Amino acid sequence: MKLLSDASEYAQRAVVWLAQQPRETFKLREIADGTRAAPGYLIKALQSLAKAGVLSAQRGSNGGFTLIRDPEEISVLEVVNAVDPIQRIRTCPLGLASHGTCLCPMHRRIDDAMAAIEESFGASTIADLLAEKSPSRPLCDALTVDSQA
Repeated sequence: MKLLSDASEYAQRAVVWLAQQPRETFKLREIADGTRAAPGYLIKALQSLAKAGVLSAQRGSNGGFTLIRDPEEISVLEVVNAVDPIQRIRTCPLGLASHGTCLCPMHRRIDDAMAAIEESFGASTIADLLAEKSPSRPLCDALTVDSQA
């Protein structure tokens, strides 16, 4: 079971990658190469992030995508929700009318886990990811700006 959709993963990679080069504009191909994301899928994630006010998108020969907010202001949850929101369980997934909003123990635990993920993502910013000490920070080695040079 994947926790995040490919679109959410691509969006996270793109925002972290762009946050390493604030206020610079990059073409789709540059971002795709820098994040090892498929351009056809990445463009949809970038467009969703632009609609959410995380990036600006400019058309034309001088166009591209730019991170327009400070990494300290962007939560991981905001990036996920801009592209493919976390699905909480509000009513019985089996459609049993007798259950209504009273979840069975299994579905309640699954929803509790999703709530914990939302809380963790909501408490983490892109700046936190950039600042965290890790041998492969802030992204896997192949995706960091320093290794692109």
